[in-house]
Amino acid sequence: MELTKELCFSGEIVTPNNIEYEEDRQIWNRAIQKYPIAILYCTSREDVVGALIFCIKRNINFRIRSGGHNYEGYSIGNKLIVIDVSRMKKISINELTNTVKIESGVQNSELYEYVGTRGYPFPGGTCPTVGVAGYTLGGGWGLSCRLFGLGLDNVVEFELVDYRGKIIIVNRDCNSDLFWALRGSGGGNFGIVTSLTFKLPPKLNRVTEFTIYYPNTTELEQANIMNIFQNLYQTLDRRVNMRASFYNSEDEGVAAFIIGLFYGDIEELKGILEPLLDLPNAESDFEYTTFLNAIKKIEAIYPTSEKFKSTGRFADRIYSKRELLKLAASLQERPTGSVYAAVTFYGLGGAVKDKGKHETAFYYRDSNYIIGIQSVWENSIYAEENKEWVASRLNYIKMITEGSFVNFPYSPLINYEKEYYGGNACRLNYIKGKYDPFNIFNYPQSIK
Repeated sequence: MELTKELCFSGEIVTPNNIEYEEDRQIWNRAIQKYPIAILYCTSREDVVGALIFCIKRNINFRIRSGGHNYEGYSIGNKLIVIDVSRMKKISINELTNTVKIESGVQNSELYEYVGTRGYPFPGGTCPTVGVAGYTLGGGWGLSCRLFGLGLDNVVEFELVDYRGKIIIVNRDCNSDLFWALRGSGGGNFGIVTSLTFKLPPKLNRVTEFTIYYPNTTELEQANIMNIFQNLYQTLDRRVNMRASFYNSEDEGVAAFIIGLFYGDIEELKGILEPLLDLPNAESDFEYTTFLNAIKKIEAIYPTSEKFKSTGRFADRIYSKRELLKLAASLQERPTGSVYAAVTFYGLGGAVKDKGKHETAFYYRDSNYIIGIQSVWENSIYAEENKEWVASRLNYIKMITEGSFVNFPYSPLINYEKEYYGGNACRLNYIKGKYDPFNIFNYPQSIK
């Protein structure tokens, strides 16, 4: 296919004929291998417009990619064009209004570096290479969300290329229904976001980054840690948030690991976390440091890529010890070929619950935390066994949870719109019809 004759585009075009193609077609989940016709690396919103109009005129399917972290690989595909915004990296800050504007290719680590060196915290994600745009559109869970709200709660404006190839502004006063929808509906449903403007939290000097490790845990011990965690979250100071992983790994066996952030000092935090710290064999580490240093320590635990199957659902009630024991029991055996299998609790509450479930498209605000399930493997011959392991454990998790997190998508979901958007699904369908009447923006789990 001859792209350059009809395509109004100033960015780089990578096709199967290019030496970079094999690497450039990869996404973070290396279990997903797709072969697009071409990858169009946009460097401006005009490039985005040109790429989109070309695909529409030629009736070519396309996907939109920023950080490439969609768990199910919906930012890539076979025999289609990838409109990639990852090279759109501009960031500007307005200290008079305490806002920051970013282009849609900016990653978590890049935004943290930019605002952190200027003394600001930011309610971003924990994985450094996740695109801030995709993170925000699907909700925006992070270790600061209990204090500052989800990523989407801090957006004041989007700039978006719509189905006509027109650049539109989206905020509370302009296209306000779309502004509601973009905050929680996931990426790629209504257009191509080219920039986002966020309000910034107040500047601060230091925070406490902490970890608690429980090596060689039994099923009963894991269930007990889960129980303490859920009870803490009933009254937890909103300046604290945690991610608690209960896992079975090739290197460590069965263990638990908590990582978190506190907007305060170490001694105060130790008092708050006393029930977790008093457990036998608990190994804790605390560092009172700048926000940016704390985030860099958290980001350092993530690999550059991996092969995995994962999803997450919302926990909205207190579980009995029997239910938690059953959850812990599901981890006692890893699937064949798995190097890491886990159930992970991602803390919610605090500022997340301050908004009602219909105030934005993010519906499951009343939840206490997200329960994630994951298995990671290295050799592709074990992919099916690992996927089946996740599916079998998920059957039980579904029984005790409500709804699925759109930023942890799961391809086997039936009635995915209801699962992802709950009581907001119908309104999202209506807004989709208004802003994308020809369903130009679609992928396997897009809003219809």
